Amino acid sequence: MIQQIDYFVIAPPLVLAVVAGLVLLLDAFLPNLPRGKTALGLITLAGVLTALGFVVAQSASTGGPPMRTFCVPPNLQPQAALCSFVVDGFTLVFAGLVLVAAVVVVLMSMTELAGGGIPVGEWYFLLLCTLVGAVTLPASRDLIMLVVALELVSLPVFALTALKRYDGRSSEAAVKLFVVSVVSTAVMLFGVSLLYGVAGTVFLSRLAAVFSGRIPAPGVVEGAVPTADQSLPAVVTVGVVLVVAGFAFKIAAVPFHAWAADVYQGAPLPVAALLSVISKATGFAGLILVLVVALSGQAGTWAPIVAIVSALTMTAGNLLAMRQRSAVRLLAWSSVAQSGYILAPLAVGTPGAVGASTAYLVIYAAMNLGAFAVVLLVSRTAARNELDDYRGLVFRSPAAGVALAFCLVCLAGLPPGLAGLFAKVFVFREIVEGGTAWLALVMAVNTVIGLYYYAVWAARLFTPATEKALRPTPAIWPAMGLAVGVAILFSIAPQLVLDATALSAFG
Repeated sequence: MIQQIDYFVIAPPLVLAVVAGLVLLLDAFLPNLPRGKTALGLITLAGVLTALGFVVAQSASTGGPPMRTFCVPPNLQPQAALCSFVVDGFTLVFAGLVLVAAVVVVLMSMTELAGGGIPVGEWYFLLLCTLVGAVTLPASRDLIMLVVALELVSLPVFALTALKRYDGRSSEAAVKLFVVSVVSTAVMLFGVSLLYGVAGTVFLSRLAAVFSGRIPAPGVVEGAVPTADQSLPAVVTVGVVLVVAGFAFKIAAVPFHAWAADVYQGAPLPVAALLSVISKATGFAGLILVLVVALSGQAGTWAPIVAIVSALTMTAGNLLAMRQRSAVRLLAWSSVAQSGYILAPLAVGTPGAVGASTAYLVIYAAMNLGAFAVVLLVSRTAARNELDDYRGLVFRSPAAGVALAFCLVCLAGLPPGLAGLFAKVFVFREIVEGGTAWLALVMAVNTVIGLYYYAVWAARLFTPATEKALRPTPAIWPAMGLAVGVAILFSIAPQLVLDATALSAFG
């Protein structure tokens, strides 16, 4: 049996994988390359931009049906097509988000690596490997590829976190991240195995057919039992809960959120930015695929769980963020709270739920990356990187100070940062239309709580103080400019996000 592979469909992850191998070879065989650090960074950046170019090309050619590859041969699938890799609107939105965020992370990495002490070749190789998994996961349409892609995102991040050698905090953060990820993977695999055992298939579309009752599960006589609820064993509920729990670890949702602050603070700042945006986006992509595509027939089981987890996550994240004096820890708990907002529409199951969650995630990515870029800049002169180190930043570095202030008001949802306000409106509208009034009330209260710590940090930026001058590097300004520019664009034209995410239909 020979499968035909459409290389245009898999071009983005394939380009990233080839560039990862090239970076590792150049680092191994040309160790004394003039300006080697910069050269490897530029090669990595070129690879990410090339992959992004293929995503744009794919989006221009998807007017018809979704593009598919790695499919079961037609003679073995008499019913609907069963494919492992599908490029549709959902895939393109998440792949574009990941790659644009990766451009900012690579530019931040150039600044981080300029100080020495971190092996450059290994850094960029591991970063590219993570991106391969992050681009592959939204296109995954079977459980095996989904789990493999998710682990390809997670495993290189352990090493990236610990690459700052002889730093005890980085080593501690790497160990904590490793333990948490291993536990989450084990929990999720247990749930996946239960779902596979009941349905007898790994393809998401066929899982949806079994769990919605359109086709019988193995061992059930077709037509004997009319509904999925009557024909499926109770172990399906256990499998659904375990899968949701596994992804809850990945997105730092309550009660699996405790690792976030310590890992963000101990990891190099580009890795913390990667965890807060790229890794989080990947986790949400996998969660949406499993819940909305494969388990839509079991929404009665998982929707209340997601609603409760969403409410607890946004509340815990905001309350813990209020107590922080470290800038990175505050962003970490803020990221946990934002996960709760992104989860909220999925709990109501309205037609626009996926679009609202994706729109919030896209806008959040721009705001958060802009904040992390400024935090990286300040960390070069402030070892502890506490909120007090940002006093008078607007006077010491007007561009950085204004950029951070804008990102913070965006995250708070205040003018002129209208992008954050629009994101919250998208989510709030879906919750209200879904009839979940209590969740809308919880979100409203948490939005007010979030205003406090964002406002306290922003106020410090405009407080006159005598502090050290900043030491900018050439790479940090493009990173900051790209992230903040996108956030400004979304504030002016939020319809761009709505149009893109409204087209994120599944194939």
